[in-house]
Amino acid sequence: MSVIKIKDFGDYGNWINNNDNKTSSVKSLKVLSPYFDKQIATIPDSNSHHLDEAVNAASNAFLSWSKTNIRDRAQIMSRFKSIIEDDIDNLANIIALDNGKTIDDALGSIRRGVEVIDFAISMPNVLKGESSEVSPGINCVMTHEPLGVVAGITPFNFPVMVPLWMIPLAITAGNTFILKPSEQTPLAAIKLAEYLEQAGLPKGVFNVVHGSKDIVEAICDNSKIKAVAFVGSSKVAEIVYSRSTQNKKRAICLGGAKNHMIVVPDADVDSTAKGLLASSMGSAGQRCMAASVAVGVEDIDHIIDQLIDEAKRYELGKDMGTIISKTSLDRITNYINEAEKMGAKILLDGRKASRPSDYSSGYWIGPTILDYVDPKWKCATEEIFGPVLTIIRVDTIEKAMEVENNSQYGNAAAVFTTSGEIAKIVSDNASSGMIGINIGVPVPRDPFSFGGWNESKYGHGDITGVSGVSFWTNLKKTTSRWPESSQEWKKYF
Repeated sequence: MSVIKIKDFGDYGNWINNNDNKTSSVKSLKVLSPYFDKQIATIPDSNSHHLDEAVNAASNAFLSWSKTNIRDRAQIMSRFKSIIEDDIDNLANIIALDNGKTIDDALGSIRRGVEVIDFAISMPNVLKGESSEVSPGINCVMTHEPLGVVAGITPFNFPVMVPLWMIPLAITAGNTFILKPSEQTPLAAIKLAEYLEQAGLPKGVFNVVHGSKDIVEAICDNSKIKAVAFVGSSKVAEIVYSRSTQNKKRAICLGGAKNHMIVVPDADVDSTAKGLLASSMGSAGQRCMAASVAVGVEDIDHIIDQLIDEAKRYELGKDMGTIISKTSLDRITNYINEAEKMGAKILLDGRKASRPSDYSSGYWIGPTILDYVDPKWKCATEEIFGPVLTIIRVDTIEKAMEVENNSQYGNAAAVFTTSGEIAKIVSDNASSGMIGINIGVPVPRDPFSFGGWNESKYGHGDITGVSGVSFWTNLKKTTSRWPESSQEWKKYF
């Protein structure tokens, strides 16, 4: 097990024009490590003035960057990928210290982000355009054109992966980019900025502006920012989408989730138990793809028994990291307390888990499994965002689908079964954007795109893959006809 070491990174400023722009004109925000409950850095709580500085830098850079050959832009992405891979262990340690992930979890999240860089490197082929003679003598050419200055607002739970869902596609398409990372986990954003500079990205193409609510509102309101991508809670996603579109921006805003895993008795016991556990407890349950509800159809006790055995072997600090903050830990604990009062059977109680011996402080809770939960209880309907698996029992697949489709969210759904017929029922009828069959975390891989339905997403399209390319570009169609010429040179043809 890799032991995380505390480190003081000092004072960070905003990253503008390939420089760390420190400012003393605003208050500082403390960055705490969830492993130690201690300060590891400070960042500025920026305002609209600081955003204007970044927007001006990005606007100036766009003039030349948008005209740079796409193969040259893709080459910078190739170097960017190599730099990340060469420094991946250091980057993983920064994520772990800043976010609370285990090293293995941090490494996995980086590699998933790098997959998007791979897709960006291939964009010369994706954006090659189309041409066709649509009528005799009339030709139509369609190209993808960059939007201009664009922005991304990203969450604490994946401080590298989610920015990499946005940055490579947006800037390879010819846009210039402003990133507002979570104020809870800002350190990796600066590291990505340094990597991009090393890769040869010109000044102003990529910028980082730190802050909290004020800077998010400023991004939504700034008229020079043409598009906004957001990942976070559904409540904030709706606000950002509404405010951005009211200000005539393009917006894609991904929100929360309450994903269901439907389990039938014929499911493979070993792989299902492992799948349930990995989905609900991975990243300490702090991810929008966590399937936090298992809907058991008829008798699945044999699967639950193995699930408990697997979960009991989980080691905090090795198999699962910390919760992001004391506030989040208290919220998770309150959900468990309330479920217990309502009559849920606690099969495994993470409140009683011992913290790892290497850490005397921090925000820890172990895997928790709640059984015999009513579908209307809060623990079954609201996003807990912690390592808590709720089990609901029903007697038919139809009732299981009712539980799934009654949710306000629609990020993902999964089914564990050996029956093709049941798998088809779930995949055809689940009101979710991403479906897993014997896969608890059904995250698509590029060129397929990531995105949910219902209140898990605001805006049209998805955030990665081909759909992501469409989001960051405008289509231009040029139709041409050249009249017959009587010029002398024609006699040579």
